Amino acid sequence: MNRKVLIVATVPSMIGQFNMNNIRLLQDLGCEVHVACNWHDRSIWSHEKIEKLQNQLKKKQVSIFQIEFSRAPMKVRNHVHSYKVLNQLILKQNYDFIHCHTPIAGAISRLVSRKNRVHCIYTAHGFHFFKGAAIKSWLLFYPIENWLSKYTDVLITINQEDYNCANKHFNMKQLKYVPGVGINIEEIQKVSSIRKELLNELQLEEENKLLLSVGELNAGKNHQIVIKALALLPSNIHYVIAGRGEGKENLSRLAKELQVESRVHLLGFREDVIAIMKSCDVFVFPSLREGLPVALMEAMACGIPTICSDIRGNRDLINNKECLVNPQDVQELTCTIDKMINHTAMKQRIIEENQKNILQFDATIVSRDMKEIYQTILQE
Repeated sequence: MNRKVLIVATVPSMIGQFNMNNIRLLQDLGCEVHVACNWHDRSIWSHEKIEKLQNQLKKKQVSIFQIEFSRAPMKVRNHVHSYKVLNQLILKQNYDFIHCHTPIAGAISRLVSRKNRVHCIYTAHGFHFFKGAAIKSWLLFYPIENWLSKYTDVLITINQEDYNCANKHFNMKQLKYVPGVGINIEEIQKVSSIRKELLNELQLEEENKLLLSVGELNAGKNHQIVIKALALLPSNIHYVIAGRGEGKENLSRLAKELQVESRVHLLGFREDVIAIMKSCDVFVFPSLREGLPVALMEAMACGIPTICSDIRGNRDLINNKECLVNPQDVQELTCTIDKMINHTAMKQRIIEENQKNILQFDATIVSRDMKEIYQTILQE
């Protein structure tokens, strides 16, 4: 009789971006895999992208379930309803274990698994409390994660700061460090630049320089600081963002206020992100909070020089101080961009360092670690 496993996340993008390899590993171990999330959430992925993911899962014979998870912590009534629906699903399906992701779905899943005495793995993709985080994040999220840790069979952290915090303060049965979801470096190296096509799409000449960011358009990704820096940089420097989100209008408004709207290019969601990375001059990743960012890992593997905020997660990937900036300091970011564009030797040194450092985050290493975790919990 096959083992049965449920993967739970708040939104579909967490399944598509971070769990497809986990699904493959579980199926290779002889498990029947089910997935539950809020398939109606369009805040990060479009309807077409979500529909494509659903079709992929169905082809893999993965059963999918709808639960109206909310990303808003204070929507208590919604969380109670999600708890009840997930509880009914677990009662009906009799899972061997749950692997949950994201704070809201992770909290509800652990409460339900405790009620039903089902093993539970929780992957923390970056705690909302961290060194330098707002006090309200510590007051809200730290007590909850601390309390729920005792209902967690395996807590997986993806950066060293979170691991150290959990190891010192939490009470899970097992704590594991896994370097994110990993990236397929070999496949990334096969992708070619589309610079000419991209410049044509943006209606730009070859002499223009392209800064690139990848990520959801929200305040936490901090794209606004790059737009502010852009206003201080030469007019041949343009800023390209691949991603969608509720912050699109705010970014467009800021670009207009600073009179750089013709130099800011919002591409929306793109399937060809790797090719775009290989077509740009500098990758800028100014987030205020990260777990272990896949986009930054991909940029490192692409051989594009990187500038990123000096925060947890980013520091796990890059330790070169020339690349790390204060995410609130426009002047520092401006100077760093200028140096990265104009100093060829510095740029080449950073590219070489990145491509060496990224090897330890290859997907094969992550797969090995996750397979070991899954095998251990299946044996219990």
